[in-house]
Amino acid sequence: MPTLSGGSQRALSLPLWAALVLAALAGAVLDAGYPDQDWWVLAPVGVALMFVSLLGRGPWTGLAVGVVAGLSFWLIHIYWITLYLGPVPWIALGGLQSIFFAVGLALTAVVLRVGPRLWPSRLGRLGIVPVIVAGLWTAREAISAVWPYGGFAWGRVALSQSEGPFASLVGWVGMSGLSFLVVLLSALTVQLLRDVRLGRLRHATIAVTAVVLLLLVPAFPVVHSGSTRLAAVQGASDAGLFAEYTPGQILGDHVSATLPLLEEDVDFVVWPENASDIDPLQYPRAAQTLDYISREMNAPLLAGTITLSNGTYFNSSLLWEAGQGAVDVYDKVHPVPFAEYMPDRAFWRPFAPALIDLIGRDYGIGTRDNIFDVNGVLAGIAICFDIADDQLIHNMIDDRAEIILGQTNNADFGHTDESVQQLAIARLRAIETGRTVVNISTVGTSAIITPNGETIDQLTTWEPGAMVATVPLSSTITAAMVAGRQIEWLVSGLGVFGFVLCGFSARRIRRETRPHRD
Repeated sequence: MPTLSGGSQRALSLPLWAALVLAALAGAVLDAGYPDQDWWVLAPVGVALMFVSLLGRGPWTGLAVGVVAGLSFWLIHIYWITLYLGPVPWIALGGLQSIFFAVGLALTAVVLRVGPRLWPSRLGRLGIVPVIVAGLWTAREAISAVWPYGGFAWGRVALSQSEGPFASLVGWVGMSGLSFLVVLLSALTVQLLRDVRLGRLRHATIAVTAVVLLLLVPAFPVVHSGSTRLAAVQGASDAGLFAEYTPGQILGDHVSATLPLLEEDVDFVVWPENASDIDPLQYPRAAQTLDYISREMNAPLLAGTITLSNGTYFNSSLLWEAGQGAVDVYDKVHPVPFAEYMPDRAFWRPFAPALIDLIGRDYGIGTRDNIFDVNGVLAGIAICFDIADDQLIHNMIDDRAEIILGQTNNADFGHTDESVQQLAIARLRAIETGRTVVNISTVGTSAIITPNGETIDQLTTWEPGAMVATVPLSSTITAAMVAGRQIEWLVSGLGVFGFVLCGFSARRIRRETRPHRD
């Protein structure tokens, strides 16, 4: 029979075995809410099921539930890693992220157990407790997005909403703020289910009202300051880490996909990351090829390549103009650990020497700004996973970027969900920043997304092609960009502070209920 927590809420505690089963199911449901399945409504459902599996748990059993939920979610969500790299990196990354998940849910278990006793009023049960729970979730996402080794800003709950009705909120509150609001709805729903003072009608009224209030928030108004006409080219080249190709083959593929555009009148041409497999700064043949494209198109060319500077390799984007060469260079600031460079190689090598030795080239971390002035248009440049880095996005908007060009190479992940998951990030960045985002890949998914999140053109994956479009420019600074990362700090701080209060309260309760000896 359900017991009461603080005299006003059902404990609804499941046996541990049932909680673990529910946690495993919850992880799978959460993954199904992401764009590869496009069932966005399942994301808050999956989160709510995780919270239900935590009810009545202490920190240690909450940790166990969190491990199961984390492994279930992450091993499904990033299964694409196994395509070329095998199971070891998949298990390692999924396991690391599951540890973060487990710690976050262990802390949440304490809040769900103690919070209703500490704040027994209706405001406390249905307001303070859900805010703390959502804050803890956001704090966990924020930490894992930047640490260790630059973090892994993937799988945030906000990303599940890229094609849902809550997506426009990201222009007001940013990525972390959107995660917070979605999780807040999940936590509120669970708290309503626990409440014994309110009838079902009032439960439903409160839940529906919360959802409607969020849906009524209008999109942030973005004013267009002009337009530019561009061409974005997908060469359909297998430019994966371990792909076999002759030197110049990938460059030739992108030239071939560009040649049908020679009659187009465009302001600039964008090629993806690694589009030139020969460094035009080192080899005249490649430089002549880029000169030819820029001259024939009568427009600057932005091309990704690998450069060598002072003995260090960089994953770079070049702004190339015929007769002048590279007039600007951006070096990727967020190279991917264990793929583009091997951190602490001596430490990790004994665990998987064959795999570690596959990464023979360590790319350096770029220090240049991520803005190109392309014939008077200020373009923010993001290479691959750069698009997931909040700080890099804020940097380009602070430097007055009017459009974002996301150059990427998804060839390592074949036809898996990875490219669609990355496109979800690009879509939310467009809304968050109020900028057109051009997500151009070697193999797809390539698309042009306007500041309201609309896709105006998209290419078929693994087929050569080009997108030619006139797109809006903007200098609008959205509320999310004005606030910067302060929203993340605020809601995360509320979560951590609330947990600390619950922790002290739990210790006091244990002391008061401990049997006294005469």
